[in-house]
Amino acid sequence: MHAHQELPRTAANHVPLTPVGFLTRTARVFPDLPAIVYGDLRRTWGETAARCTRLASALVNAGVHRGDVVAVVAHNTPELYEAHFAVPMAGAVLNAINTRLDARTIAYILDHAEAKILINDSELAPVIAEALALCKAAPLVIDIIDPAAPGAPLGKQDYESFLAGGSPDFTPIVPADEWDSISINYTSGTTGNPKGVVYHHRGAYLNAINNTLEWSMPMHPTYLWTLPMFHCNGWCFPWTIAAKAGVNVCLRKVSAAAIYDALADHGVDHLCGAPIVLGMMIGAPKEEQRPFPQTCRVMTAAAPPPASVLAQMAEQGFDVTHVYGLTEVYGPAVVCAWHEEWNALPVEEQARLKSRQGVNYLLEDAVIVADEHGNPVPADGQTMGEVLFRGNIVMKGYMKNPAATAEALAGGWFHSGDLAVVHPDGYIQIRDRAKDIIISGGENISSIEVEDVLFSHPAVQAVAVVARPDEKWGETPCAFVELKPGAEVSEADLIAFARDRLAHFKCPRSVVFGEVPKTSTGKIQKPPLRDRASRL
Repeated sequence: MHAHQELPRTAANHVPLTPVGFLTRTARVFPDLPAIVYGDLRRTWGETAARCTRLASALVNAGVHRGDVVAVVAHNTPELYEAHFAVPMAGAVLNAINTRLDARTIAYILDHAEAKILINDSELAPVIAEALALCKAAPLVIDIIDPAAPGAPLGKQDYESFLAGGSPDFTPIVPADEWDSISINYTSGTTGNPKGVVYHHRGAYLNAINNTLEWSMPMHPTYLWTLPMFHCNGWCFPWTIAAKAGVNVCLRKVSAAAIYDALADHGVDHLCGAPIVLGMMIGAPKEEQRPFPQTCRVMTAAAPPPASVLAQMAEQGFDVTHVYGLTEVYGPAVVCAWHEEWNALPVEEQARLKSRQGVNYLLEDAVIVADEHGNPVPADGQTMGEVLFRGNIVMKGYMKNPAATAEALAGGWFHSGDLAVVHPDGYIQIRDRAKDIIISGGENISSIEVEDVLFSHPAVQAVAVVARPDEKWGETPCAFVELKPGAEVSEADLIAFARDRLAHFKCPRSVVFGEVPKTSTGKIQKPPLRDRASRL
């Protein structure tokens, strides 16, 4: 061994990475700068750090030990933000649960994660009470009593009194290893029970930094919480905003009016959201839109945003960054890295380029598109393969599910299940989920391609395209279309619109009008639509 390889790792030159350190530093350096805005509430970074320390202490006093799970079912309020620091400071693991889940699913998650404490927004008391009656776990229940939407308490203690019982002098518990778990995020569970995706401190730290790098985020941003904090830990942005000593503008309910109010009143300059949020913003009634002087940067993911939406956002002054990822990779892990020379292109061409997913995050080792043998597909913009990830922002695995973990991480790569092509410049573009490809007469049809065309029709608010069984062709595209308020268009007109813009075999043979079901994070739910299409 070379002499330089024999130098020891010591406490002086190796400390486990953890995003908790971002709060500690910011509270020390910028204690008087604003950290939290929520309605009339204002808190500084010094105050926020003190509250997180108290909460960590209270959790330990309540019997939480290293590795225990603390579940939170809450909206984007300060309490959930504080939990992102306080729970790991107590040595515990955060499980932020989707507020829109049914009682049975919440009960399953509480049991599967073995939650020791449940912090619950009292507005959600009815469904949480039902979940607690169904599950075997018996967590200590702490109620968040929010004057904006009060509800019936379920536990013996409210959040503020619980926090007051903690000590501001508590010494946070640091991870013994950066591979220690920091959170568990449950997948949507569209094909059975949800899977518990486990994150580690190292990955949370690195993706929080990734967010600042890929967004060129300056110090002291003002960030609006339009993205649910329960979704991939808010794409790691709770930790990112602490690292940059920014302002968290908390938003209990997302609406176009609330977004424009935050832009105008608080100077919001960064926000994240699915394409449905972008559509909400550009489609807002004029009376809800308010002028704002700053440029607002918008990061969007979930379904690929239609080029028409990106073009309209640009025209209204929003600077959109397109990212892509999954729960298993801490949220975004691929970004459409922008080239300055593209700014000179027509807005429609910029939108076409921006609708691509792009390239790997700097602190993700690699992202490739591979064939069934694991070999990279040619960069021809045509050949489809599966998107594979490798690096430090890939999950530890699925909790209590070694078989699914082994399958997902087979061959040294995380297998996303998403199908994409690689363009000649190396940028990837998602074509579909593997299960969403429509095979008609032996030809593969990308449901996303068809959706993009239909979405560009001025009457369409939301659209989902799925396979409908067909005796002759095997499958044909069936479009479920939600129209904008007051808009009208016929099935024949929409099909004709598509036929003018697509190869005819790709066009929908049937159109069903009505509200398109969506998850709380803005993703369209296709399983129920496939079921409906099969029965048409």
